[in-house]
Amino acid sequence: MATPRTDARVSRRIAAIAESATLAVDAKAKALKAAGEPVIGFGAGEPDFPTPAHIVEAAVEACRDPRNHKYTPAGGLPELKEAIVAKTVRDSSYDVPTSGVLVTNGGKHAVYNTFASLLDPGDQVLLPAPYWTTYPEPIALAGGVPVVIPTDETTGFRVTVDQLDAAVTDHTKALLFVSPSNPTGAVYPPEEVEAIGRWAVDRGIWVITDEIYEHLTYGDHRHVSMPVVVPDLRDRCVVLNGVAKTYAMTGWRVGWMLGPDDVVKAATNLQSHATSNVANVSQRAAIAALTGDLSAVAEMRAAFDRRGQLMHKLLTGIEGVTAIEPQGAFYGFPNLSAYLGRPIRGRTATSTVELCSLLLDEAKVAIVPGEAFDAPGYARLSYALGDDDLGEGCRRIADLLAEAG
Repeated sequence: MATPRTDARVSRRIAAIAESATLAVDAKAKALKAAGEPVIGFGAGEPDFPTPAHIVEAAVEACRDPRNHKYTPAGGLPELKEAIVAKTVRDSSYDVPTSGVLVTNGGKHAVYNTFASLLDPGDQVLLPAPYWTTYPEPIALAGGVPVVIPTDETTGFRVTVDQLDAAVTDHTKALLFVSPSNPTGAVYPPEEVEAIGRWAVDRGIWVITDEIYEHLTYGDHRHVSMPVVVPDLRDRCVVLNGVAKTYAMTGWRVGWMLGPDDVVKAATNLQSHATSNVANVSQRAAIAALTGDLSAVAEMRAAFDRRGQLMHKLLTGIEGVTAIEPQGAFYGFPNLSAYLGRPIRGRTATSTVELCSLLLDEAKVAIVPGEAFDAPGYARLSYALGDDDLGEGCRRIADLLAEAG
């Protein structure tokens, strides 16, 4: 008779997954608010605007259509794939066939599918830091190894070709490239995007480029798509995107990956067993988003631009705090290391994790510590919240830090 296993009930692979720090901070802030605490949350990376009305109306109509009550192709509605192709040409001049499109359950699902489809155990992925807290997890789940390449504010949080070259080994399979960046808001200029793309081609390395914040750039900064400026990269490039940030549709859960046919086919096979199709009502709403005009997007971008400038002014007005000026996305990423090791109200934070906990307890302000993004000493503050809350929250941070010994 076989001896029953007595080890842990949860698999080691799944137990090793870290909780999403950004969602954890947002959940704690919401729980404190629900309990009556006057908490201001800078944690969640989602627009505070409602989804534009014409998109919601398209979803209402979709609910009434019996076609949307049934299974549809696992890889996405043909009409949505066509809309994604047209939108991508319109917005970035990148032309892909519908066979190179997979519609996923949000941007995170696109990230997961991509790494699951590309990586074998031991494959290394170059991961410039600071990085979005989710990226290392699907790499590890696929058996891959994240190779972290640090950057900081002195280089504008942009990785260099020399850094990438120094990190390459015989096991390097891919580079994860993000511009505009979450969490830093950094935007790579076109010449740097091209240089990194040409380096990847010369090295025979895949590039996974996350373009979810493509419409959210400010001032003279502009998003450029790497396979557009480096066409030779097309056969070793996967582009990730979705409707969440641009159209204020985080809860609708529609993302996509664009890539070579063989990779997209493999990812579609995976998705057919994991989730099947994305909810049809959400897909119909996404069609309305992608085929509609961009006036609502322009209004939201203008508001984010204004808020980003205000946050930068308020945060850098605090003695010892530095931050790059807003370039893209909707995040401030200040350096708070000047306040580590200094007593504040009887507590001394030795890490930004502890400092953020202190800010939440004493100032009722929720921000995400830089350790979540492999950037200790920094913190991420989303400026996708109302102007009044933004101003009050930054004032509370300034007042508390002013008490530091």
